[in-house]
Amino acid sequence: MAETDTPDGATADGVAAGTQPQPRLSIVAQYVKDLSFENPRGPGGLTPGEAPEIKINVDTRGRQVEGERYEVELVISVNATAGGNPMFVCELTYAGLFGIANMPEEAIQPMLLIECPRLLFPFARRVVADATRDGGFPPLMIDPIDFMTLYRRRAQQQAQAAGEASPAAEPS
Repeated sequence: MAETDTPDGATADGVAAGTQPQPRLSIVAQYVKDLSFENPRGPGGLTPGEAPEIKINVDTRGRQVEGERYEVELVISVNATAGGNPMFVCELTYAGLFGIANMPEEAIQPMLLIECPRLLFPFARRVVADATRDGGFPPLMIDPIDFMTLYRRRAQQQAQAAGEASPAAEPS
């Protein structure tokens, strides 16, 4: 099939003649990969007047599945305690399958660990809120997460670990 030029200089597929196709990110699927909710104190878990201490840990992982398809996991762990006693533990791995095309190689890792988790977060947040509510507690509405800061922190930690792991050069 021959390509035909349009009056604005673009080919029939919408790409301007002589240019590269635009980078593309698409969500192919998203799903709960793993969910655990523990309520060790049962119905006595929430006592009026008790202000729980809630610790939230977030991690992201990305890997190539095949070709232009990548799986990204958003891992959220929540531990709630009151008076030193556990109230609940919620652990969620929420994943998405993404199609990434026409993207420079150096841009794929930031896309997997910043932009893709940002797209998944509202859905993972809802799962955590539903799990805590169904566990007998008020729904936990996790504040928005700055995935750029998480990415930079991880890169800094990896750079420091690489610096510590490499042997110091001996003077000659």
